[in-house]
Amino acid sequence: MLALAATISCRETENIKPALDLSNLDQTVAPGEDFYRYATGGWMKSHPLRPEYARYGTMNVLTENNEKQLKQLFENLSAGNPVPGSDAQKIDDLYNMGLDSTRLAAEGAEPLKSGLEAINAISDSRSFAETVARLHASAVFPLFAGYVSADMTDSDANVLYISQSGLGMGDRDYYVDTANAGLKDGYLRYLSRIFALSGMENPDSSAREVLAVEDALARISWSGVELRDVLKSYNPVSAKDLKSTYPHFDFGAWFRELGIEEPDKIIVGQPSYLAGLDSLMAVTDMSMMKKYLAAQYISDFCTVLGEDFYDANFDFFKKTMAGVKEKQPRWRRSLDVASAMLPEAVGKLYVDAYFPKESKDAMLKMVADIRTALGEHIDSLEWMSDSTKMVAREKLEAITVKIGYPDKWKDYSSLIINPTLSYMENVRNIRRWEMADNFSRLGKPVDKSEWLMSPQTVNAYYNPATNEICFPAAILQPPFFNPEADAAVNYGAIGVVISHEMTHGFDDQGRHFDKDGNMTDWWRPEDEAAFKARTDILVAQFDSVYVLPGLRANGALCLGENIADQGGLRVAYTALQNSFGGVRPADIDGFTAEQRFYLSYANIWAMNITDEEKARLTKLDVHSLCENRVNVTLRNLQTFFDAFGITEGDAMYRPESERVIIW
Repeated sequence: MLALAATISCRETENIKPALDLSNLDQTVAPGEDFYRYATGGWMKSHPLRPEYARYGTMNVLTENNEKQLKQLFENLSAGNPVPGSDAQKIDDLYNMGLDSTRLAAEGAEPLKSGLEAINAISDSRSFAETVARLHASAVFPLFAGYVSADMTDSDANVLYISQSGLGMGDRDYYVDTANAGLKDGYLRYLSRIFALSGMENPDSSAREVLAVEDALARISWSGVELRDVLKSYNPVSAKDLKSTYPHFDFGAWFRELGIEEPDKIIVGQPSYLAGLDSLMAVTDMSMMKKYLAAQYISDFCTVLGEDFYDANFDFFKKTMAGVKEKQPRWRRSLDVASAMLPEAVGKLYVDAYFPKESKDAMLKMVADIRTALGEHIDSLEWMSDSTKMVAREKLEAITVKIGYPDKWKDYSSLIINPTLSYMENVRNIRRWEMADNFSRLGKPVDKSEWLMSPQTVNAYYNPATNEICFPAAILQPPFFNPEADAAVNYGAIGVVISHEMTHGFDDQGRHFDKDGNMTDWWRPEDEAAFKARTDILVAQFDSVYVLPGLRANGALCLGENIADQGGLRVAYTALQNSFGGVRPADIDGFTAEQRFYLSYANIWAMNITDEEKARLTKLDVHSLCENRVNVTLRNLQTFFDAFGITEGDAMYRPESERVIIW
């Protein structure tokens, strides 16, 4: 995927936006000294980090603009008395329930009551597994997660996956790394706080028991780097084997409660985790496990309860962990929930109002040009054999392209939004509807027309199981895509994004899948060894960078994205050169086309960010921090050095013997 952070300046009220806004630059910094600061320093100065953000960049600018547009659309729905049962009614009711702070305050913890009573009523292993299943059916995932998706070795068939889950802080390192002791103390206070708000007895001691359970889960959990190994994460078993191998969790009761017929094939993501969990279930007191389930349940719904619950969640996860100082306004929080819960219903509104057909047509042409350029790169690789190149070209040509919005919209007619129920209960019911839909796909063919992002999402993705790239409508606007801009600016922004996503098909994970989305080994051993030697160099380059004093970047965790960033830049640069047709364009604003290309790329990653968020993302995010996506990546590219006259002695320069080129 592209990322959850990025940007360049965009003028919200202008119809025509500048191709390259020179005020984004900080020309007191030499490009050879720190290109990221040179290209984005002006933007960072004019967009100081606001207290409601842990990071603020171009994607945030676009997302805020989209939210303002959606807010107007939502208000129009309310004024239009939407037809009962229509998508408009569902969006309108859900949005307005989120705005009703008076009702939320009056309801307090009442919406949690039935769920907590069910957890408290657990009396044996069967009822424990049934309760876990009901939580999973509401998309709350204590202990492990179960979901249906395409089989990685048979991409036309859906199969059940089971993977590790259930850490409240999200990553094992927060529990096992002694440097995070302060955060663990804050998490303990958070658990105690939400228990007290929920009316549970002995909140402090209960919180300590929950943390003890999560500490034990963390010790058996795989690291973020281990989780990226798709080969080790594919472990087929039958339901019968699952039950006999891990007997201390009643998987039979779990299947029955979910209404799933026990399948012959289940993919276990992390067998050692399930083995550890089985041992943990054998020795852990049931009362502790019940408190753990309660904590998972309450925490997962804090943001759709009253403000006291929201504040508890915000104070720890946003303020302490990420450095955010102020909450987002309620209208934005409510809008984001409605957009996330009813993604394609909201997406259809957005597309009808704001996505021009011309943008889709222009994108299709650019995708075709970049596909051609990536093919040229594959053909010219000196480290890959001809036989592997041939299969790589077949995969490239087979990539499916999705732009703007789905051809077929999701049908929400069977989903009921009931304003007489609480906001939390409606959100829970939507989650149940979504999970029931997901589980119903087991044993059925994969719907390859489905989208994994909504049209109003400012992002993009590559899906290896369908060998597709997808660009939602919301990202197809300045500064990523600007029909008024020169080719260099568009190729440096959306062009790099397109080729970034295509390159994911050939990164350290995507390369294991063939043109049909099946996990198979299509590489000759010597090609695989040559690829690994090059990616090891890229890992080491990022590992050497300090993101904060005492904290280095994690090159292995971010390897796939770093490969795609470099490949994206190289391929888009070739596509730009091809677009000239042998006729060099004139300089604009004193910059060559090549300089504008690299400036445009840097600008989409302009960002201000807190130190807390830098530390958090370094542990959790498979994307490198924005500064490193620019400075570390560019230091491998001779065309970048040539464009800005960067030579030995400049801080940005990297000797040719230390550079690495993959795609």
